Amino acid sequence: MINPRDIQISDYNYELPDERIAKYPLAQRNQSKLLIWRHGEIEERHFCDMPELIPAGSMIVFNNTKVIQARMHFRKQTGGVVEVFCLEPEAPKDYQQNFASEHECTWTCLVGNSKKWKEGALSLPVTLRDGRSTMLYCERAGALGASQLIRFYWDAPQSAGAGEGQQGSVSFAQILDAIGELPIPPYLNRATEESDKETYQTVYSRIQGSVAAPTAGLHYTEAELAALREKGVSLQYLTLHVGAGTFKPVKSATIEGHDMHTEFISVPRSVIQAVLDFKKRQQELRESGAEVPRFVATGTTSIRTLESLYYIGEKLVAQPGAHAEDLVVHQWEPYDVEHTLPLTDALQAILDYLDATGQPNLVTATQILIAPGFRYRLVDTVITNFHMPQSTLLLLVSAFVDGESLEGANWHRIYRYAMEHDFRFLSYGDSSILFAD
Repeated sequence: MINPRDIQISDYNYELPDERIAKYPLAQRNQSKLLIWRHGEIEERHFCDMPELIPAGSMIVFNNTKVIQARMHFRKQTGGVVEVFCLEPEAPKDYQQNFASEHECTWTCLVGNSKKWKEGALSLPVTLRDGRSTMLYCERAGALGASQLIRFYWDAPQSAGAGEGQQGSVSFAQILDAIGELPIPPYLNRATEESDKETYQTVYSRIQGSVAAPTAGLHYTEAELAALREKGVSLQYLTLHVGAGTFKPVKSATIEGHDMHTEFISVPRSVIQAVLDFKKRQQELRESGAEVPRFVATGTTSIRTLESLYYIGEKLVAQPGAHAEDLVVHQWEPYDVEHTLPLTDALQAILDYLDATGQPNLVTATQILIAPGFRYRLVDTVITNFHMPQSTLLLLVSAFVDGESLEGANWHRIYRYAMEHDFRFLSYGDSSILFAD
């Protein structure tokens, strides 16, 4: 087996001119170009044609995370502006509980222009969507490497009418909605615009928590979802909150020196049951020689979550009483030892764990690194955009289309075709659908 630690990231480089990076989405999401990779051949269509390519009875999994307006700008009395960029909640650690906080909460944040913030708390007046007002404060609560713990607290809201006094309560989610700025990828080299609030969210985004969009899903409209349902494709939703680490470049010469970021995942029990039933049906059809429906992941975040399930189930077989923190999938876990547990046993172990603990969702985190040498156990079809050179996302694509080959011939062919046929790259760019043979 290939040891991904030895992979030279320079082998996953290609020239990406700035003009090929899509700075804005197309006016109609589903009119983006779609590259199709199947049986070693490449063709192209448009994303609106995608439902035609998915066999009836297949399953598609989506990441329903929603991008939060995570950037806030606090102006000091001297006129300097300090940017506070919320990355992930610290207290309460649960995303939904944190967003629902009505008095204070703490987040891990990046602080821009921090040299201008000498000491004390910063303040920012907030006018809520309903016209009420409050004052938001933030203060440092500790350092975490390049990031900082920031405690936010705020006054009870004042009603819009003069002299009416305090009125009700206000949540941190309402505050972010009122004064936060939606973060868009740094490589777009432009400020966030009002249109990004809609175009940088998937049409099925539901669960707040990401600081970057799961961009493979940006191509879908309700028309594609309806067409898939009509032909009997099962649509399933899970949550991975995308962190700023998704933009973290690989700076080491080999992958061994790169630390993958860790991201929160939540998978409903009903989805795990549906996946288990589907994988059993796939196996039965394969053994009978019948046509096998596809198991499709929309985007790298869905892939990372789905493929992590196997290793979580493996932990639970070894330690049925494990806690959520014991279930985190670490970067090198797929490669360090031989994994022989059948997939269905791993998925069943998760269901048994959820039943025993009374939890409706599997909630943990993953640091999984998917690179050449990785064995895909669940996903056999991938919908994804075109990724940065020398990125872990490109390694993930190579692991899917090249298997254990370090030559990377297939990803090179795919990206060369996209470049030569005027495909648009990165978050607001075009899409691809990749079929495993």
